[in-house]
Amino acid sequence: MKLNCSRYLFLAILLTALAGVPQSGVAQGDPQTAAQSPAAAARRDPLHLFSESIQDLTAKVTRSVVQITATGYGLKSEKQASDTALFEPQEAIGAGVILSPDGYIVTNAHVVQGARKIRVRLPGLEVPGTSESMPHGPVSAKIIGLDHQSDLAVLKIDAKDLPALELADPDHLKQGQVVFAFGSPQGLENSVTMGVVSATARQVSDENPTTFIQTDAPINPGNSGGPLVDADGNVVGIDTFIYTKSGGNEGIGFAIPSGIARYAYEQIRQYGRVRRRTIGADLQTLTPDLAAGLGFGDLTGVIVADLDPDGPAEAAGLHVQDLIESIDGMPVENVALFTLSLYLRTTNDKVNLQIMRGTKQLSIAVPVIEPRHDVSRLAELSDPSKDLIPRLGIIGATITPQIAEILGGARRLSGVLVTATVANRLAVDSGLQEGDIIHSLNRTQVKSMEDLRTAFSQLKPGDPAAMQVERGGRLTYLTFEME
Repeated sequence: MKLNCSRYLFLAILLTALAGVPQSGVAQGDPQTAAQSPAAAARRDPLHLFSESIQDLTAKVTRSVVQITATGYGLKSEKQASDTALFEPQEAIGAGVILSPDGYIVTNAHVVQGARKIRVRLPGLEVPGTSESMPHGPVSAKIIGLDHQSDLAVLKIDAKDLPALELADPDHLKQGQVVFAFGSPQGLENSVTMGVVSATARQVSDENPTTFIQTDAPINPGNSGGPLVDADGNVVGIDTFIYTKSGGNEGIGFAIPSGIARYAYEQIRQYGRVRRRTIGADLQTLTPDLAAGLGFGDLTGVIVADLDPDGPAEAAGLHVQDLIESIDGMPVENVALFTLSLYLRTTNDKVNLQIMRGTKQLSIAVPVIEPRHDVSRLAELSDPSKDLIPRLGIIGATITPQIAEILGGARRLSGVLVTATVANRLAVDSGLQEGDIIHSLNRTQVKSMEDLRTAFSQLKPGDPAAMQVERGGRLTYLTFEME
């Protein structure tokens, strides 16, 4: 077990223990005290009691923490690469946490995305009811669903009677609370580190509405998908990424809060994906500069930047430049909090918005809907093992009626959709981006993945290429030279 905390944190914990734990189980001078051996008496001091508590917690939690090995295909090293063998099986290692006795596991989406084979190791645990021959794993796992926006995935293994952890109530998490991170940093399975909650709701960028738990509990590559737990062994978050300049831990780690994890877990188990919620409005956090420009003074909230034509917000009477101060009585200081407040709503629910329109305070009830054009689902509609074109550096999907419905406003509902780009040093520099629709390559019309593969395979080194691509509803040409 690896513990990493500053001397000040350690002294604070020790002083707390000294204040709350009696120095002996009997009164001073009691004959029983004299009869105790020095070793037995030492084990009752606060430091030993604190250590034993951590050991008990670790023993409880590690039974529910798994190591995940995801196997896919990646480029060989430059020394090994050749024109005839560009890709080879490669492994990514992460962690996961068992949330149900019948084998449902939560991890990060980026741990298993694109994997052709997923194996789960359950360290030190018998696996009753599995079809695997190895009693301690690894066992095969399948992806039930994954969500790129929250970076969460749900796996299923063939097992029963597994020890599962509970997701904590997110409202009980406090800044400064002691937490423990479990996982397989650098492949070292069954590791634990300790720290505190640095912030309970950290938004890492204005563009990303998701909030994270920030912690100084050491998190490193391989911890991804593992649980961040409290002193009761309940999961307060799912370890997901770190802020680092060196590549290693620098005391700034982030975990997905248990409230988001619970929502994504339940949605994926029920629907195979996370169903989004919206009121049909584009919102921005009201910054001090924006508040000054629009005359809102020191008010806080989210400003209505745009409205979907004929959407529920517009139909309910919401206007551009309205300031939303609260939703169902809960103050919303930023877009992240507003987005989170919609997570637990069901379609056709109504939310009551308290708004400021100029100097007037109004209350408006707005229906909640599922967006018709949820582009976050696009990457789920292709199979990386079948839909990868390595030298073009993309994963694509033939546009079907289902994809066309999601795309909505595309000008031409045919062709090949770029669902993801992949890192490949031998790929041509095509300039393609996720969400692009390829309509032609040179003068060959592209209506399917088969068309694209055929046209691309006919290019020889040195040949020029021009692709007609639709991006953001506008047609353009991308050019490259085949290498």
